[in-house]
Amino acid sequence: MSLCRPPPTKGTTVSTLAPPLVSPPRIGGPAIGALGLLALALGTLQSVVEPALPLLQAELGVSPAEGALVANALLVTGAVVTPVAGALGDRYGGKRVLTRLMAVVSAGGLLAALAPGLPLLLLGQVLQGAMVGVLPLSFILVRKHLPPGASQTAIGLVVALFTGGGVVGTSTAGPLAERLSWHWMFALPTLAIAVLTCVVARLLPHDPPTPSDHGIDWLGAVLLSGALLTFMVGLVRATNGLPPLAVGAFALVVAALATAWVVVERRAAAPMVDLRMLALPAMWRSSVLTLLICTTSGMVVFLLPQLFALPADGYGFGVRTTDIGLFLLPGAVVGAVSDSVGGIAARRFGPRAAVVAGTLLTAATMTVLALLHTEVWQLVLAKALTALAAGVATTALLAGAATTVGAEDTGIATGLLVVTRVIGVALGVQIGGAILDAGADPVTGLPAEAAFTTGFAVCGFVAALALLVVRHLKKGTRA
Repeated sequence: MSLCRPPPTKGTTVSTLAPPLVSPPRIGGPAIGALGLLALALGTLQSVVEPALPLLQAELGVSPAEGALVANALLVTGAVVTPVAGALGDRYGGKRVLTRLMAVVSAGGLLAALAPGLPLLLLGQVLQGAMVGVLPLSFILVRKHLPPGASQTAIGLVVALFTGGGVVGTSTAGPLAERLSWHWMFALPTLAIAVLTCVVARLLPHDPPTPSDHGIDWLGAVLLSGALLTFMVGLVRATNGLPPLAVGAFALVVAALATAWVVVERRAAAPMVDLRMLALPAMWRSSVLTLLICTTSGMVVFLLPQLFALPADGYGFGVRTTDIGLFLLPGAVVGAVSDSVGGIAARRFGPRAAVVAGTLLTAATMTVLALLHTEVWQLVLAKALTALAAGVATTALLAGAATTVGAEDTGIATGLLVVTRVIGVALGVQIGGAILDAGADPVTGLPAEAAFTTGFAVCGFVAALALLVVRHLKKGTRA
């Protein structure tokens, strides 16, 4: 019945009762469990590359910098999809968009599982990056179909299982790659994702779309992904002997794409990243800090498995993929726990104190590691300490940003930092690969020990740079 009808004519009887409001159907434990298991499978697929990257490089015959592209292709797509997925879910319905994204992820996982070489594996990783959009879509769905208290619990479960999937992927990638082949470490999680997507589609009710006056910022998404991919490919080519003129051409293309992206974002009615937030001093400082901290984290994530895998007759350890996963497992567990620790630290001591502690710990750890990396336990400890430091610091920055801006801008502010986190990790991984390529032995083609020393020292230096930015954070800030 229309609420804008003409007044009744004389003698007409009209009911004064308003039409009942139809609340969205509730979902039960099986639907929430299916969402959680889907997040677990996605987290597993996302994390299998880290311990297996040296094996992939050897089997595909590619350099460390080219191997870094395998890890980064997923991250670049994730950085673009994350801010867009929520808008798509609101506009077309969370369930509808989620199932379509999962179809893209499944296609990417299947392509990676069947890939005979690097190009198709990279394309598969690009498609798999759509998985990052599952988290905001899951949040939309549980908030629509659950009361506030229950929705918070369900969101916590989904996030915890996605993080737990990282632990599963880290520990299972090696056995699958060594006992079967590296193709299976993509195939099995992809199969689980396809099955669980069907279960989720069956158990979740359809959620109605929300009309919007603004379009999706597709141009901004294309420009951002183009700038990131061009930068990473340029690093790979530069370390493989690219002429200076070509390096300059890559730099100009990256600068042009980045500038165009900034212009588009500033003019878009509904930008994927609201850059106006950076005008706030607290936000640009938090963004710079997040970028620096996550760059160091990405370098550590890349460098340690490479050093583990190098032959033991030199300065390496000759570790198999399965053992690499076991050595990285404590760091994965600590990283998962550190997110909750960061929130507690921000609330108790303030974001500034948490960030100072995290950056000091990272700078000290990487400085020591540059000088001393002759035992396995030293690398395992360094991975755990830097994971703890990065998790505490970045979560504290997110918590601080959420309380610095107005309540209506919380989503924009935290979304900006989430995208910055993904970009920082991707840059760190690619820089680590470029350093190893630049320091490769001309005879063996393997990275020299000095390349790892340089990489660890650069990590410590970047963490020290973050301390300069921390000085400008408002003292005594409380989350």
